[in-house]
Amino acid sequence: MLQGGSLWAGLLSGGLSQLKDTNAVYKGEMDKKEYAIQTTENVTGAIGIMAGVEYGAVLGTTVLPGVGTAIGAVVGGVLGDRFGRIVGHQAGSAICNNPVVQKTLEPIQNTLQPMQNTEIST
Repeated sequence: MLQGGSLWAGLLSGGLSQLKDTNAVYKGEMDKKEYAIQTTENVTGAIGIMAGVEYGAVLGTTVLPGVGTAIGAVVGGVLGDRFGRIVGHQAGSAICNNPVVQKTLEPIQNTLQPMQNTEIST
């Protein structure tokens, strides 16, 4: 696993999704908590694509060598992405909405907040 086309498919998909979400945060269209959840979703979706392409191709080859390999890789990649994103969203939400995590991050956020509101003059 994690070689050749499946690796590049996962990296490309996850990278493009992360770039889109980073731009949304930069433009103020997404808050930081949602960004953290989306980042988890992007990573697990990329891993799902990698695994789905590999195992889908193996299953497709078993059922129908040749054409089955290509069909299995595509279907496996789509299903792997979907499953990975669902798991990632649930995991990210559970972590970001956990009261213990929120209480732990509160002092850090309070420390950083004054720095964010200061203007740099030249």
